[in-house]
Amino acid sequence: MANIEQLEKIASQVRRDIVRMVHLATCGHPGGSLGCADLLTALYFEVMEHQSDFNMSGEGEDMFFLSNGHISPVWYSVLARSGYFNVDELATFRKLNSRLQGHPATHEHLPGIRVASGSLGQGISVAIGVALSKKMNGDDKLVYCLTGDGELQEGQIWEAVMFANHHKVDNLITIVDWNGRQIDGDVEDVMALGDLPLKWKAFGWEVMTMDGNNMTSVVNTLAEAKKKSGQGKPIVILMKTEMGFGVDFMMGTHKWHGVAPNAEQTAEALKQLEESLGDFAV
Repeated sequence: MANIEQLEKIASQVRRDIVRMVHLATCGHPGGSLGCADLLTALYFEVMEHQSDFNMSGEGEDMFFLSNGHISPVWYSVLARSGYFNVDELATFRKLNSRLQGHPATHEHLPGIRVASGSLGQGISVAIGVALSKKMNGDDKLVYCLTGDGELQEGQIWEAVMFANHHKVDNLITIVDWNGRQIDGDVEDVMALGDLPLKWKAFGWEVMTMDGNNMTSVVNTLAEAKKKSGQGKPIVILMKTEMGFGVDFMMGTHKWHGVAPNAEQTAEALKQLEESLGDFAV
């Protein structure tokens, strides 16, 4: 079991990976990836019961699905750092014929990826199907799904949310990256979501909140969510994060949602992030 300080160091390395991957590719989505680094680090290094000896069925282990697939850099980094594939493969991100596509894909059989994602609005539906199959097969492990708050503007989300409550999919923990920003600006300005905690509660879900950029909050809230599973309700964690967290000039704006830093900006970002596990080779 990792302690909070160890997890924070891993998350810092993950953030370095994100910045370097997007810079090398000259494209990608650093903002949301940086914001979600603490969550994915906690999931893969502390919370989930999973194995890097990958199989598609996921039988007997917890499973994770990334609905907002554009933040693939953070997922690829965490998968590599937890042993699913060689860390140096991160240097191939978004390159021609790479297994590390801009949005996660399955055709190259990258370990850890069970479904292509990035068409926003679909991930919770997939996670519900997998969670139901686990219940039908007597598998007591959990399914986790991460979605963005801007993604909640998609109608399919709310159909899935109704379905999960109706069918008591209580082995599902959905996390919403509640950073208030999307590619075109603030979520409130693009299409306001209203009172999110009240809305999810009205749909019959167990609603929790957490500070997604505080590792103690992340670990403790996820542990509490696990305790609440199996009680007849699907669980949602509304996770407050800051897009671009860890790199001061990327925070407080939506402008780094899908923009790659240049060489000077990359160097400045890396000064702010501890290299704890060793950078991948280029």
